[in-house]
Amino acid sequence: MTIPNNLIPGTTSLTMDIETPPRERVWNPPMPLLFQHRIGTETRAMQPTCIRTYIVQALASTGLTDASGEPLTMQPHDFRRIFITDAVMNGMPPHIAQLVAGHRVIDTTMGYLAVYPREVVEAHRTFIARRRASRPSEEYRTPTDEEWDSFLGHFEKRKLSIGTCGRAFSTPCIHEHVCLRCAMLRPDPAERPRLIEIRDNLIDRIAEAKREGWLGEGEGLETSLAGANDKLVQMDAATARAASAVDLGMPTFDQIAGRATDT
Repeated sequence: MTIPNNLIPGTTSLTMDIETPPRERVWNPPMPLLFQHRIGTETRAMQPTCIRTYIVQALASTGLTDASGEPLTMQPHDFRRIFITDAVMNGMPPHIAQLVAGHRVIDTTMGYLAVYPREVVEAHRTFIARRRASRPSEEYRTPTDEEWDSFLGHFEKRKLSIGTCGRAFSTPCIHEHVCLRCAMLRPDPAERPRLIEIRDNLIDRIAEAKREGWLGEGEGLETSLAGANDKLVQMDAATARAASAVDLGMPTFDQIAGRATDT
């Protein structure tokens, strides 16, 4: 029997038999969690009561008060409201916020009207109605199975040996699949050795074309070589950006408990 922990989405699950002794229960590998801590050799999700305790302690240490002068109090669900409110106030359409929040219907998301102005929702509804009135109604029909397969197939064809093609759906390849020359190619830094091999091969072919007098082919190879060098620069820039990122890590339970004790 598998008993899922539904208190926090994405948590691990406990697999056991009804008569299995507690110390023989097996925890499945943990999924990515925002709040987790170590228990022995296992990483488990924090329980809601534990998270509420940390929030109360953090607010108490700040000395913040509400409008009436009472100590400020918050619940974990308040952060969900803050996130959705901030996203909508900064331009996220409410129907997208509905998907982010996981609400079945947008009326549930509209329950946040006590937090953000009603005119935000009304303006969005007016925009959607005006947009749909000005565009052909067939654009809003349910796609057929063939159309859906074509859409998915487009993204499968965008996978290349040295990266990913970024061209839009239902648009042709303007360079006839000579991807090194295309600005839509998004090179993958992991494929740098492969691209270096292609570049070296282009250099050898250019030398051969000049030696044999193949001037037309030589010009085409020079263009491809310039594209290869440009893609190498893009790869190096992407690698440099990734190297400059700071990994904040995940604090352990001992660190959290120790900090709370010190405070």
